[in-house]
Amino acid sequence: QVQVVESGGGLVQAGGSLRLSCAASGGTFSTYTVAWFRQAPGKEREFVAAIYWSVGGPYYADSVKGRFNLFRASGQNTVNLQMNSLQPEDTAVYYCAAGRNYYAKRVADFGSWGQGTQVTVSS
Repeated sequence: QVQVVESGGGLVQAGGSLRLSCAASGGTFSTYTVAWFRQAPGKEREFVAAIYWSVGGPYYADSVKGRFNLFRASGQNTVNLQMNSLQPEDTAVYYCAAGRNYYAKRVADFGSWGQGTQVTVSS
């Protein structure tokens, strides 16, 4: 099972942008779906966006569609999440995850998880 290493995150004002990165460790993403989830205090972990590394395009939760962009950096075996037009409701701990299922969206579909990175959007 490949491991994932997250970077990025931080504090930004509403309307601003941040980029999160998820790198493969101990393997490659070549046969994995790589996803971002987020969890706000007192709420369940929710799906944000994902992409199957080898083929196809990204897919998104409705709440971030049109604002977030998920893309591969193939030479670096990394998946980046560009987050634009951030709003206070985007504040959460963001987790990268990798799993074998195609078009996966459920937490249970992913076996490898990062430690999480905090994103805070001030109003």
